[in-house]
Amino acid sequence: MIKRFITLALVWLISSTTLAADFTSFTQQESAVTIVLSNQTQVNIEIINPQTIAVNYKLDDQAVPPALELVNSEDASTFSVNDGADAIEFVSNDVKVVAHKAPFSLAFWYKGKLHTQEEIGAFAQRTVRGIRFALQPEEKLMGGGQRVLGMDRRGHRMPLYNRAHYGYGTESNQMYYSLPAVLSNHNYAIAFDNTASGFLDIGKSESDVLQFEAVAGRLRYIVSLGESLADVSQHLIAALGKQPLPPRWALGNFASRFGYRTEQETRDIVDAFVTHDIPLDAVVLDLYWFGKDIKGHMGNLDWDRAAFPTPEKMISDFADKNVKTVVITEPFILDTASTYANAVESNALATNVAGEPKMFDFYFGHTGLIDVFDRSGQEWFWQFYARLMEQGVAGWWGDLGEPEVHPGDTLHQWDKQVFTADEVHNIYGHMWARMVYERTLQAQPDKRPFVLMRAGYLGSQRYGMMPWTGDVSRSWDGFKPQVELALQMGMFGLGYIHSDLGGFAGGETFDKELYLRWLQFGVFSPVFRPHAQEHIPPEPVMHSQDVIDKAKRLIDLRYQMMPYNYTLSFENSLTGQPLMRPLSYHFPQQKWFNNKESYLWGEAFLISPVTEAGHKEWHVDLPQGDWYSFWSGEVFEGEQVIAFPITTDTFPVLVKAGSFVPMVSAAQTSTDINWSSLQVNYWLDNAASEYTYYEDGGNDPQSIEKKRYQTIKFNAQPSDGSVELVYDIKGSYPDAPVSRKIAWIVHGLSAMPAKIQLNDGKTVKQADFDEQGIRWQADKRQLTLPSTSLSAKRGKLNIYY
Repeated sequence: MIKRFITLALVWLISSTTLAADFTSFTQQESAVTIVLSNQTQVNIEIINPQTIAVNYKLDDQAVPPALELVNSEDASTFSVNDGADAIEFVSNDVKVVAHKAPFSLAFWYKGKLHTQEEIGAFAQRTVRGIRFALQPEEKLMGGGQRVLGMDRRGHRMPLYNRAHYGYGTESNQMYYSLPAVLSNHNYAIAFDNTASGFLDIGKSESDVLQFEAVAGRLRYIVSLGESLADVSQHLIAALGKQPLPPRWALGNFASRFGYRTEQETRDIVDAFVTHDIPLDAVVLDLYWFGKDIKGHMGNLDWDRAAFPTPEKMISDFADKNVKTVVITEPFILDTASTYANAVESNALATNVAGEPKMFDFYFGHTGLIDVFDRSGQEWFWQFYARLMEQGVAGWWGDLGEPEVHPGDTLHQWDKQVFTADEVHNIYGHMWARMVYERTLQAQPDKRPFVLMRAGYLGSQRYGMMPWTGDVSRSWDGFKPQVELALQMGMFGLGYIHSDLGGFAGGETFDKELYLRWLQFGVFSPVFRPHAQEHIPPEPVMHSQDVIDKAKRLIDLRYQMMPYNYTLSFENSLTGQPLMRPLSYHFPQQKWFNNKESYLWGEAFLISPVTEAGHKEWHVDLPQGDWYSFWSGEVFEGEQVIAFPITTDTFPVLVKAGSFVPMVSAAQTSTDINWSSLQVNYWLDNAASEYTYYEDGGNDPQSIEKKRYQTIKFNAQPSDGSVELVYDIKGSYPDAPVSRKIAWIVHGLSAMPAKIQLNDGKTVKQADFDEQGIRWQADKRQLTLPSTSLSAKRGKLNIYY
């Protein structure tokens, strides 16, 4: 009884010194209202887009970092006000924010239904502050960013502090890229705009409470509401900022390892891909480009000319082969680096409490940290990128940007204020990416920047960030969580999250099956980049001929899929849809929320990676509808668990009936692809379906903004014994094909067609198929029509069977 009384007294003491208070008044300004509480706290409620609201509890007790810049909708919205005795309602279209007056708290409604509400709302103590929301029984929530905990993160308390987890496997509660955000199966998302060290507690400490907390900083959150997880995710991402289109070459194959030690070794690797006729678009140089050893050289940021005597020529020679060069940089400047004295003189480093450069020890040596928040630090850091760009470097790899070591008493200058490391730690990588992206784009306004980084913040995708899942164990345990990690990040905007294919850390011997299964997963991943410690080479060209042959087929398929994959990039930039999507994205039944074994690659494909050794079949839980095997053409009825037959070369790749998938012939690089000649696959369904293909020149930063792209809309109208396939070409871009060639492959016909009416109106009967180059494969129920030149913008094909 005494213990219970003490607990209640402590709760009362906390609540009495929180922001708990009563409503007193409000003022309205266009798309926002400001509420004043009885303790003089101001609460600002702002419409960001038709389904997203930002709420800020303004505190005057300390300086806070600048708020995250949100993207306000162009649609002007205002609140209408209904003032009642106990509550005041602020209504904008389908969204209603109910402010309960005494005690004050907010609730969020969408289309007449309550989706989420504050529990006690905001709280603020000297060393902890945050927001509390009520959770409902049986509610499931994604969130927290990179963790290996399962898709439903309810029941977990997760550190909000970006930290490396070297060699992780099937469990991790803290990793490289945390996100202070959740997405509920009750169709709402909440993102906590606070950059400080803290925790995200989803019903762990109190089963019915969601609590964001941090040691300091802003009390601001963004809430999005909708009718489905996809709807909510897209509106949240619209507010945080959508990913700009990447350069198309970023969807190609990368040669990457830790690391290429010399110019000759790098040249030999690139030549080996050409020799084996394996496509390659980029080579990535790890830290040996600026020093011969792992330790002692970080911060040099210039070529080690002993190992790389002619880097400019090497980069130029690669460019002649349409292979891009990407180099690693880190924000740590060792006191042994050639640049250290100049960094100190230029005030480029974060400081200690005495105003001197903050120095500390970590794995690579005794170091300082570039202050990417401060203009002087940015200017100093950028000079090295500018020089590398002039030498021809095409992309940036930012590593250790959590930052990996970040003492709490490190001081950063940001917006004319001073903040400790603990106050801004989680946004360090975001600010670094922003600097690199914006300055690269300013220096090269005709090219899309490439930014590969492993740590960031809410909305870092705005700056082209392509994060990866860190130093994963080179093991089956490391492979297993990669779907979960990607799906969790993609739903909050980080659509290009990917893994080091094959695994990075450890491993005593080469596991061929693990390596090839991971590459199979990579074919249907946002970025295809095998990367690992060098004692087991990650490049397929460094292994036996049978591995080379199998890897070549997979990488060729990756390039053949480029039109479909690049269309996913367009969809991501236009709408925020991730490339990899959880099954719950398109299938709203609650059973799919927890599924982390399979995912949707766009809307057409269901992929289930084989993450265990020695299997001849792999069990896949199918959603509703009919699903075709990509390999055999076999049809599986949905809403059942199937045993999908697999070989060393095949794995569960299923195509939803009614899907269109444009493909091309493989080429040595993405630049070498003949984009005017498409192979359009269609998988027959009983219902009508449509698909829009997007194409542009592959590197124009303003292609979407200026509408410099072309679309081909495909439409299928099946009926009893026939199907009509229609295409419609719209738009253009510089150097767009004047005419196109389209070869059709139609899957799932019940019988060999009796006749086909071609685009020009000509009818070809079955007896004349061979003469016209039309092929029928009865075992796959597949019809192939050869390429025909299309100069018209619109046409159709009728198949009668």
